[in-house]
Amino acid sequence: MAILGNNRIEDVRWLCSLTESELDLLIGLKVLIQQRAKKIGHKSLANKFDLKTLRALSFVLMENLKGKLRDLSGTPDTAESSSSLDACNLLNYDLDKTFANMGVEQLSSYICNDKRKRVLEMFSEDMAPNRKQRVNSDNSRSM
Repeated sequence: MAILGNNRIEDVRWLCSLTESELDLLIGLKVLIQQRAKKIGHKSLANKFDLKTLRALSFVLMENLKGKLRDLSGTPDTAESSSSLDACNLLNYDLDKTFANMGVEQLSSYICNDKRKRVLEMFSEDMAPNRKQRVNSDNSRSM
């Protein structure tokens, strides 16, 4: 269970369901939080933004965006943008069948996939250095 860190399996399943662009948004959000916390002199504040909190924050941000697009309903392209947001996994708290029943073993192989290496790196940032090193060495042995 070292791959999950302090994260709930539901949140890890959700994270694995994200597309590359959704992962980019989530990683960018985490980087922004870290930069702002450092700037105000409370670097430890950024550590409180775990995966569960990032998931909730991204959900709120995307709902806000969806509401703003709805307000612009007179503009022709907003209907298409709004329907694109409906398919966004950042807004889904209920996962599709592919991820909803995955166990730790299945998630582990999915996370260790080269395409999703950034997911593992995102987890590792919040781990203690010795634990991060152990997870990375476990992954290199499995490849």
